[in-house]
Amino acid sequence: MTFSVAGRSNCAVVAGEPYVYARTEEGSFVMRARCPHRGGPLHLAELAPEGNRLVCPWHERKTSLTRLRQEIPAVRSGDTVTAVFPGLPEAEVCREHRPLSADLAG
Repeated sequence: MTFSVAGRSNCAVVAGEPYVYARTEEGSFVMRARCPHRGGPLHLAELAPEGNRLVCPWHERKTSLTRLRQEIPAVRSGDTVTAVFPGLPEAEVCREHRPLSADLAG
């Protein structure tokens, strides 16, 4: 699936799960916009002081950037990114806007 890296279509919702394109000093990648722990807005997370994990704004659980970068295969081309969502070939897909924290907006 292809979607915008920024702007009003910067979030792909696949089978009800939102994904965004994030940019950090560690690199750029497609990630789930929800925290895997309690579904908090991970797209609004800040980097932990050590710089290798995101901190959920709801409950401060830390999520590894390494794990997030490896989860969804993706390639950026210009202002779009194409991501592969394994196991969801027939899934319902839509695009929407999700704001990103300054730490994820590169």
